Amino acid sequence: MTNFIPIFPLGVVVYPDEQLNLHIFEPRYKQLIADCIKENKPFGIPAVIEKKVAEYGTLVDVVSIQKEYENGELDVVTRGTQVFRVLEIIQTIPDKLYTGAIVSYPDNQFRGNERLQSQVLQALRELHHLLQVNKGFKKPDAELSAYDLAHHAGLSLDEEYEVLHLFQEMQRLEYLKRHLMKVLPLMAEMERLKDRVKLNGHFRNLTAGDL
Repeated sequence: MTNFIPIFPLGVVVYPDEQLNLHIFEPRYKQLIADCIKENKPFGIPAVIEKKVAEYGTLVDVVSIQKEYENGELDVVTRGTQVFRVLEIIQTIPDKLYTGAIVSYPDNQFRGNERLQSQVLQALRELHHLLQVNKGFKKPDAELSAYDLAHHAGLSLDEEYEVLHLFQEMQRLEYLKRHLMKVLPLMAEMERLKDRVKLNGHFRNLTAGDL
């Protein structure tokens, strides 16, 4: 299926079911939000990578307007629904300030693997422990998807985008597992280095062992 959607390109990756809070201040996007609310329609957020609108993005719904400012700016709550692929960008729309795109919606498979998901979650929590970061999730562990975990795994923007256009949950989980297995030993070594630096200059009980 293909259709036309208004788009709001941003230098972020949005995932399905993710809540994204936006502060809207540009006239074109104030018009976009007003139109989406009036017509009860979603809009698309394609990722901007290296100053270019990327091929993939996520359709989002306007959930609520949290605040309207006197100058017309808005605080808007949105939620991702599904990944789309940009087929063509429409730069000029009659009577509109914003741009749009013709998009298609790739099939997306959400069936994962309980053991793999558990391994990724355990590795993620180990990473957070090393970083001394306390992260909570709004869902029970068993319901967490790769999309729920990806933003918390220390991925770069390019890596988050790679996850966006993997269309099987198993692939997404495997991607996160590989990333975490690569990062965790580096972080553990950094912690050991930090401990050695802290010890330098302090009195220590040293022994040569049983010589």
